[in-house]
Amino acid sequence: MQIDNLLKQVSFIKEIDKLKYIQRKTKLFNSDRPENDAEHSWYLAMMTIVLAEHSDKPIDVLKVLKMVLIHDIVEIDAGDTFIYDTTKNHTNTDEERMAANRIFGLLPSAQAAEFIAIWEEFEEGITDEAKFAKTMDRFEPLLQNVSNNGGTWAEFDVPYQKVYDKKKAIKNGSTSIWNYAEDLLNDSVNRGILKK
Repeated sequence: MQIDNLLKQVSFIKEIDKLKYIQRKTKLFNSDRPENDAEHSWYLAMMTIVLAEHSDKPIDVLKVLKMVLIHDIVEIDAGDTFIYDTTKNHTNTDEERMAANRIFGLLPSAQAAEFIAIWEEFEEGITDEAKFAKTMDRFEPLLQNVSNNGGTWAEFDVPYQKVYDKKKAIKNGSTSIWNYAEDLLNDSVNRGILKK
């Protein structure tokens, strides 16, 4: 049983290496190189550890870490949908569900069920942990775009209100981070790197 579990787990570990090849639209801080999903997930995990004290509610940090490390694994099969895409909705899709079942299904059944449940909890965004995980997920690209003089906002001509509407999910997990983020958005308008 133990060797069977190990073989399944190693198979999963090899499969998720593909996350390093999924390119996001957002660029690294002060860079023109696109971030990949593995870098994004690692960065969110570090942000969670550093910023956990700013959660509005007590959270299980380990659970949030699992969420931010797991949430984009489905993009190995489903691809990354740009949050400001005008042709495809950036929500849980049938492709993502199939990807979750296939990829997490490589693991031993109990572990697969746990990972799928964590992924679903993140997607639903209802628990305090999921709210904070989504705060991290929305905050990181905002910081990147500010560092890149508008980044994807400028590149894809995304207006302030659309950015604001997507980023306001930050306040569901942290009022203090949202206040900081909202100031950054307004400053970005004043600097001319985000169109009002």
